[in-house]
Amino acid sequence: MQRIKFIDKMIDGNLSRRQMMQAAGAFGVGTLILPRPSVAAEVLTCLEWGGYDSPDYFQAYVDKYGAQPNFSIFAGEEDALAKVLAGFAADVMHPCNYSVARFVNAGVAAELDTSRLSHWKDVFPALQSAEGVVWEGKTVMAPADWGNSSLAFRPDLLPPEFTENPTWAIFYDEAYKGRVAMSDNEMAIIIGAMVGGMPYDEAYKLEGAALDAAAKEWGTRAVNTSKFLWTDSSEVQQAMASGEIVAAYAWNDLVANLRNEGVPVEFAKPKEGMFTWFCGLTLLNTGKADEQAAYDFIDAWLSPETGKALIEGSGYGHANMKSFEIADKEAIANMGITDPVAMMADTIVFKTPTDAVQEGFNKVWGDTKALKY
Repeated sequence: MQRIKFIDKMIDGNLSRRQMMQAAGAFGVGTLILPRPSVAAEVLTCLEWGGYDSPDYFQAYVDKYGAQPNFSIFAGEEDALAKVLAGFAADVMHPCNYSVARFVNAGVAAELDTSRLSHWKDVFPALQSAEGVVWEGKTVMAPADWGNSSLAFRPDLLPPEFTENPTWAIFYDEAYKGRVAMSDNEMAIIIGAMVGGMPYDEAYKLEGAALDAAAKEWGTRAVNTSKFLWTDSSEVQQAMASGEIVAAYAWNDLVANLRNEGVPVEFAKPKEGMFTWFCGLTLLNTGKADEQAAYDFIDAWLSPETGKALIEGSGYGHANMKSFEIADKEAIANMGITDPVAMMADTIVFKTPTDAVQEGFNKVWGDTKALKY
């Protein structure tokens, strides 16, 4: 009986190698046949946006592996990059088209082998070859979700002259101090420069003295006018639903959620322009999990079923063309976007700044928002 218990403990990994060697002879168990304790496979670790850790978006992965990956939630891509560079061992990251190059240039992003993604053939061709998906001739991101960044506002709480001609200028207007909420992002500076008449193609790559001047004029105004600078979309959604704020920098999901609650809200196409983004999954070379698990997770995100969940649950578009065939037609209509090609042609697509420009924005925005906190 003791011999059986000893062997059971060996198999379960409850004995050290030294204990096994010392006791094996006494029970007649040769050391050459000692079973090695099983080593559990590393669990996939993903850097992800808040809300995207729901299995609705990667159910095929859960079905195959029987559990969710580990998630580390980030507030923005720069936060995620800093975490990886500090030694965090992530396998997959969910960046956007304008930020992928930061991971590539830092040497932490790996090229994707799209032949290992069963749903790649159903991704919109325009997204397969878009800047950010492809960087320096290599596919470095599998596009998944896409949508808009724009001005959401309560038409019942604003005067007709604004609702008929919405403008980003509301975030820099002293008359609306404490009634608007800008995102905690350097876009406050870029949009301000655009309000001042600068084209986006110049504003997104400001640097040096020009950047300092824009931050002082427009960044400071946005910080002082905003009730708060949001990082959590649920926070701004609640504030808009209660009427605490009347306008916010927002994404499609906020508008969809508020409309589902019966809150009157509009998603404007401001006279200065509406922005378009698309995000996806990037394979990192810093992780410890099996690479196939990473590919299975990415492929699950590209499935039409994930697209259906995304469209119906968040109001975002999805990269898989078949998603629009199976998603609820009313949800698609409420979303107002069905074709990324047409949307990108009619809006401002976020562009990728150089590393030096992005780091400059990071610094001046951090200094500027420190005035509020």
